Amino acid sequence: MRDPDRHVKVKQRGSVLNMLRRLDKIRFRGHKRDDFLDLAESPNASDTECGDEVPLRIPRTSPRDSEELRDPAGPGTLIMAAGVQDFNRTEFDRLNEIKGHLEIALLEKHFLQEELRKLREETNSEMLRQELDRERQRRMELEQKVQEVLKARTEEQTAQQPPKGQAQVNNGADRRSQGLCPRVQKWFYEKFGEYVEDFRFQPEESTVETEEPLSARRLTENMRRLKRGAKPVTSFVKNLSALSDWYSVYTSAIAFTVYMNAVWHGWAIPMFLFLAILRLSLNYLIARGWRIQWSIVPEVSEPVEPPKEDLTVSEKFQLVLDVAQKAQNLFGKMADILEKIKNLFMWVQPEITQKLYVALWAAFLASCFFPYRLVGLALGLYAGIKFFLIDFIFKRCPRLRAKYDTPYIIWRSLPTDPQLKERSNAAVSRRLQTASSRSYVSSAPAGLSKDEDTGRFHGTKKGNFHEIFNLTENERPLAVCENGWRCCLINRDRKMPTDYIRNGVLYVTENYLCFESSKSGSSKRNKVIKLVDITDIQKYKVLSVLPGSGMGIAVSTPSTQKPLVFGAMVHRDEAFETIFSQYMKITAAAASGSDS
Repeated sequence: MRDPDRHVKVKQRGSVLNMLRRLDKIRFRGHKRDDFLDLAESPNASDTECGDEVPLRIPRTSPRDSEELRDPAGPGTLIMAAGVQDFNRTEFDRLNEIKGHLEIALLEKHFLQEELRKLREETNSEMLRQELDRERQRRMELEQKVQEVLKARTEEQTAQQPPKGQAQVNNGADRRSQGLCPRVQKWFYEKFGEYVEDFRFQPEESTVETEEPLSARRLTENMRRLKRGAKPVTSFVKNLSALSDWYSVYTSAIAFTVYMNAVWHGWAIPMFLFLAILRLSLNYLIARGWRIQWSIVPEVSEPVEPPKEDLTVSEKFQLVLDVAQKAQNLFGKMADILEKIKNLFMWVQPEITQKLYVALWAAFLASCFFPYRLVGLALGLYAGIKFFLIDFIFKRCPRLRAKYDTPYIIWRSLPTDPQLKERSNAAVSRRLQTASSRSYVSSAPAGLSKDEDTGRFHGTKKGNFHEIFNLTENERPLAVCENGWRCCLINRDRKMPTDYIRNGVLYVTENYLCFESSKSGSSKRNKVIKLVDITDIQKYKVLSVLPGSGMGIAVSTPSTQKPLVFGAMVHRDEAFETIFSQYMKITAAAASGSDS
């Protein structure tokens, strides 16, 4: 009885171990145990799935088995019963462990399904399948077309084949021609096939250039590259200007003599070609390491500042401002030149373009009736005399140049687009002013004169100028500041924020400095300062953190403890020069009056 019972128990223990091994294989097939959530965070369906798939039952011993295990002959029956209970407890613990492993396996399945879903979303397998199907369909269509073309060629070849009798007669000649044509085609393709392929038309490829982001270092580097690239052109222009100015008398004299002889004998074009060859030869020697330096104007080596690696925010901002200022001035000069050329040909000023029109007609008629040798000789002699002699005299005598130098006068009188806009605005304002003055004169009393009437005419946006600032009628803004300069008045003597900073417009008259506040309609917030009472005036920087020299003007008077500051002024330099010049004029007049 004992042997079969023991054999059955050993078999149950072996099956449990096999199940544990299989669960270990399932467990370590995916990620580690630490990568998964705890059992408390597992999905709700895990317990039900585990309960549905693997129904767990606790093995219980039947009374028949207990009776078989009893040993009525000896006192060891109690020991056997205790061993059976221990075995049942270990089996129950192992079954609980199996349940935990099954939950882990279900969690692994759940997370693997989630990863598979994410991978499918990322790779867009459906789109890839659709593209693959499209490519397959295209390939099948292309194969069908190729087969149709091959079939058509075979039909043409069969149709072009001669009858059998004629083929037998001309068999030898056809073989020779068939053997000769492929050779000729092969030779022609080897020799000229590459050139034929070059003439094949292809659609233009639209390339989109990637724009670099704004960088202070990149901006300064590009400006330096532009300066280095334009250095040969600028040096060439300087040398030509030095030749025309007779900077070196011997060099200019030799150049003038050689040029005039070359033009007289008809060697001007060969001379320029020879000079170009000579320049290229010198550049070749310089590139090979020769030290050849020839220039009419001595070159001044500019100190090159090494680029700093660590720059503060203010230094970077100042660097960007400097580079932007240089670029602004350069682009402004180029725009002026191009606009003047455009306005010359577009009859913006008819009297100037008319001169060019007459000159072109004269040149055309001369080229039609006179030989080219004579026309070239006349043009060459005029260019040499103009470049070496007339320009030298005009540069030394500016008044003579302003009267008789026709190209210089035409170029200076050509307007740019901003100048045309200013002229049109000024013309419109004059028309409005004359119309309003006429209407005012018609409605004015008979005792008023024109001077008094024009003195009353000028006004600001809120009314007449002298009425707003309580001044006499002859006090009017100067022509420079007719519309005023927008700024903000900073009065440091006041403590209220509303009185501390005021936005408005600044005017300058012959005797006063007037500030009109833009917020209040009353004249209490306006400020009038006599130019004679000003003790000090200087440029002022309101915020020391910002780079640059600032956008303010500080004015000190005896009535204020701290100077009044007119800040946030865009045209600060123009306003300062106007105020300072008028202030010096008033003080000089006051000093001369006191001396007399």
